[in-house]
Amino acid sequence: MVSKAAIGLAAGICGTLFIGYCIYFDRKRRSDPNFRRKLKERRKARKAANKAPTTKLPDLKDHEAVQRFFLQEVQLGEELLAQSDLEGGVEHLGNAVAVCGQPNQLLQVLQQTLPPQVFHLLLQRLPALGQRLVAQTAAASMVEEELE
Repeated sequence: MVSKAAIGLAAGICGTLFIGYCIYFDRKRRSDPNFRRKLKERRKARKAANKAPTTKLPDLKDHEAVQRFFLQEVQLGEELLAQSDLEGGVEHLGNAVAVCGQPNQLLQVLQQTLPPQVFHLLLQRLPALGQRLVAQTAAASMVEEELE
């Protein structure tokens, strides 16, 4: 039978070897000349992905597409808020408000159902979402005029 001391000694040696390997690997990774460049590129890409609008608004003339988009955005917003992703949830709910036919009534419902801090964040985002909607609508009409 193996004694408890032998098992403890073996576990200690394995732990020390693992920590030594981690330190060795970390130094080797950091001394790589491309490490810092790759790290900066990844950070820039992540920051650009967070700033870019993730949702493409539907054609506002197609009522069915707008209705599907509205329901999809409300569902996504609720799911993200349930997962504690406030930024994503507010963005999707804001998209739903932007394409909604009766935004005042929707905002009243959201005010009653959402926590106050989330609702205030939504109200702060609405002007930017409205500008994006107007810009996309203007761009779509310009494309239609060019095609004619």
